[in-house]
Amino acid sequence: MIYQAIYASPLGDISIQSDGKHVTALYFVGQRYDGTLERGTSKPLEALPLWKTIETYLTRYFKGEKPDPQKLPLAPQGTAFQKRVWQKLLAIPYGEVTTYGAIAAEIAQETGKPHFSARAVGNAVGRNPISIIIPCHRVIGKDGSLTGYAGGIERKKWLLEREGRRAAPDYLPDA
Repeated sequence: MIYQAIYASPLGDISIQSDGKHVTALYFVGQRYDGTLERGTSKPLEALPLWKTIETYLTRYFKGEKPDPQKLPLAPQGTAFQKRVWQKLLAIPYGEVTTYGAIAAEIAQETGKPHFSARAVGNAVGRNPISIIIPCHRVIGKDGSLTGYAGGIERKKWLLEREGRRAAPDYLPDA
C-alpha cells in the first residue's frame, strides 16, 4: 500500500509518499520526475504516526533549523549505484556543498578504479526520489554553477541560501 500527503512549503506543495513505515518519495508537485499519485490511488499518510515525524522534520528545516535526516526512516527506490550516490548526499553537511566530480572521485577511490563518471553521478543525483531530505540541492557544478535540480534552479538557490550558502557565480565549494 502506498500512502501520500501534501505538505505546503514556502517553495510550493511537496508530495510525500510512504510504504507505511518509511519515506519512499518526496517531490515538489509539478517538478521534473514528479511521482505524485492521482487522488484515489493511495491512502492518506496523515493517518499514520510517520506523518507527524515527516511534518516536524520539514517544518523545522524550513524554519532554518538543522534536523538530522539520518533519524528519518528513508527507503528510496533505485539501483544499487543510485542508492550509493544517495548515501553520499546524506553525508553532505547542512550548509555545505560538493561537486558531482568530487562524489565521482570518492566512488572511484572506494571501488579501486582510476576514475568514475561525474555524469553518471549527476544522473543518479537527478533521480533522487527524496529531495530536500536527501540533499541533492547541495551538489553543484565544478565551476560553482547551480546546475541540475529537478525542482528548479530557483528552488535550489533558495534551499542553499536557507542553509547559509551564497548563490552567485562565485559559488564555489569550500576547499
